[in-house]
Amino acid sequence: MTQYMLSVYGTAETYDMPLEEAQPMYEATGRFNEKLMADGSWVFGGGLERIENSTTVDGTGGDAIVTDGPYLETKEFLGGFWIIEAPDLDAALKLAAEGSKACGGKVEVRPFQPEPE
Repeated sequence: MTQYMLSVYGTAETYDMPLEEAQPMYEATGRFNEKLMADGSWVFGGGLERIENSTTVDGTGGDAIVTDGPYLETKEFLGGFWIIEAPDLDAALKLAAEGSKACGGKVEVRPFQPEPE
């Protein structure tokens, strides 16, 4: 089976949503996580802290440069992810659609590169 990363994208408004509005999404996402685990697709997943809590490290030069904040300034950013196993892209896309509906955000699907032989 191929592993895929399902990346959830959101905006600052996602994090600023009142708890009573966000609670149904949290519950739906929890049910989706349980489904992934029950059907054997779950590898790992998690939500990320606000973008303001990120740190960027650039080690491409002589000394590593550490900067508070994201690498890119954008309106949408990675808010969480799932690592899943699926038999093919169609199955991964179906799961991504379910995850997108559950968490209320866009989900990018990307396969992992195969292990070198």
